[in-house]
Amino acid sequence: MKDRPFDLIVYGATGFVGRQAVEYLANHVQARGLRLAIAGRDKRKLEAIRSSLGKPAGSVEVVVANADDRAALDAMAAKARVVLSTAGPFALYGDALVDACVAKRTHYVDITGETVWVRGLIDRLHARAARNGTRIIPCCGFDSVPSDLGAYLIARQVQRELGVACVEVRAYFQMYGGFNGGTLASNFNRYESGQADAGRDPFLLNPRPLSAHEQIERNADPVAPHYDGVIGTWVGPFIMGPINTRVVRRSAALLAGDKAYGSGFRYQEYTKFDPPLAHAKAAALNVALRGFEKLAARSPTRSLLKRLLPAPGSGPTERTMNEGWFRTELVGFTEDGRALRGLIAYQGDPGNRATVRFVCEAALALVLEAGELPGGPKRGGLLTPATGLGEVLARRLRAAGVLIAIGG
Repeated sequence: MKDRPFDLIVYGATGFVGRQAVEYLANHVQARGLRLAIAGRDKRKLEAIRSSLGKPAGSVEVVVANADDRAALDAMAAKARVVLSTAGPFALYGDALVDACVAKRTHYVDITGETVWVRGLIDRLHARAARNGTRIIPCCGFDSVPSDLGAYLIARQVQRELGVACVEVRAYFQMYGGFNGGTLASNFNRYESGQADAGRDPFLLNPRPLSAHEQIERNADPVAPHYDGVIGTWVGPFIMGPINTRVVRRSAALLAGDKAYGSGFRYQEYTKFDPPLAHAKAAALNVALRGFEKLAARSPTRSLLKRLLPAPGSGPTERTMNEGWFRTELVGFTEDGRALRGLIAYQGDPGNRATVRFVCEAALALVLEAGELPGGPKRGGLLTPATGLGEVLARRLRAAGVLIAIGG
């Protein structure tokens, strides 16, 4: 793979998140002498993106490949060590690209939160990618790095500090930011394609279907606010919980037998509300989320939302992205009731600024630190941020300004 023309190709480079990823990587890649290309279907727009980079533009190449042109995608994947994709909705535009990456043994990361689409990738490609040592790692944005990496780090630290396995992790989110049009388009497509109902299975991404009724009940998505004595305030369902929890449970299942994750490991996440009026805030947001879901599920009102909300290619203002932030508090539990706490936080819009750092550092980890990744250089398959990147990604994110404090 080191003989390939490019170390890294950004696919979907003209999109809202894609443009930010190109800028982030161009500045980093130039300092390290890595070979970067940007790719998509519109050569004119790609060249405009390259020109906007200023000094780093001279070292960035342009590759034209349409999402439904398998021959072009095969040729593109064969030229790269790693492909980073921001081109969603992934259920519409992602299959052929991932197929090409597996066929050409090219590592892959993306920012999808479309769990039903990921389930399809697992069924079609996991075994082949595992055999040929190709790491296919979806969900490397805000969906689902803080959740998956956080749970993994907590479980490991429980084992190190307390000497026993972690049987449960809870994550409590607070955040401020804006939505970009690509994220909204992916969410609307979930309803248009019927994925929304299929995604309700709490163990959707596990290697094998889980039919134990008790386990399914214990891991069901929260539907109403409640007072949580562990953190001493009211919590409610987290908007991304039905995505993140599936990813974390896949990590635990892939690492079955690992001493850090206890038998019957449980994971759940919530939105945390600070006093005063924490109960009222939790109730109000829950009503708003349920209302949005009902509007998005019906075709006439979904069409109205599409007209009112940001379109694909657009997103929050620079000011909103700069002023955004997120904070994820984590608590891990042992079988005998002891607890260990952690925190992941970042100053910057979660769905844009933080997502860009997460996915770009994931790609750079594959390019620069392949020999240090979990499972060694031969591990492959449809992996998660935790199982595919692990503590290498945590170290890189700390260096990129993300606060990660676990235990101790």
